[in-house]
Amino acid sequence: MFIYFELGEWCQLKVAKDPSGKEINALAQHLQNLLTGYPFSLREGVPTAVSHGRWLNIPDYDAPTQLVKPRERNSRYVDAVMTIPKGSLFPMCAMNLAFNRELIGPAIYFALTGNGQPIGRYDDMWAGWRVKVVCDHLNLGVKTGLPYVWHNKASNPFVNLKKEYNGLFWQEEIIPFFQSLVLPKECTTAQKCHIELSKQVKEKLGHLHPYFQTLGDAMETWIELWNEFNSPA
Repeated sequence: MFIYFELGEWCQLKVAKDPSGKEINALAQHLQNLLTGYPFSLREGVPTAVSHGRWLNIPDYDAPTQLVKPRERNSRYVDAVMTIPKGSLFPMCAMNLAFNRELIGPAIYFALTGNGQPIGRYDDMWAGWRVKVVCDHLNLGVKTGLPYVWHNKASNPFVNLKKEYNGLFWQEEIIPFFQSLVLPKECTTAQKCHIELSKQVKEKLGHLHPYFQTLGDAMETWIELWNEFNSPA
């Protein structure tokens, strides 16, 4: 299993408290989410591959929403863990995330961002859209809700807008791409799904910008490295 908390200076995540004032053990809650099948209506359930935690205090909004809601704070603690329905995408934030490495690890791939890239702040969104499509195909569960962490610092919305600018336009095609994407039945593992996705990214999104050809190539390199470093000795 792998649990990821973005504890960098810019993010300022801290331990949150429940309504009774008790500190939340995010690690224990993520493990519970991942070790519990979903949903009860399936009786026997299916394995949970991804646990997506949430946060209190400062929301993690896109830049346009940050600009129109600068003072909004999340103080509502919802004591619930929900299954994201099969066929539905979700806006994944990686600041409070856990996943089952054996089940889905190869498909957890964040988009290329940072210096020299034409897009920023969409890396975890991209990873979330991808992994949800793969989980749906492999009949694996994705949960969101508990645990909470405390988000204490918002990034600069004007800086964020520059990073997100291309993505605000590109997502109008990226999201429908993932919504309509069908993986072949031969894709029976996360690795095979990832390879197929890399091909479709280049084929169906390459017209948007050369970035997607580069991204598709990087996805192929990622799975080659994954297989190399995770193959039996």
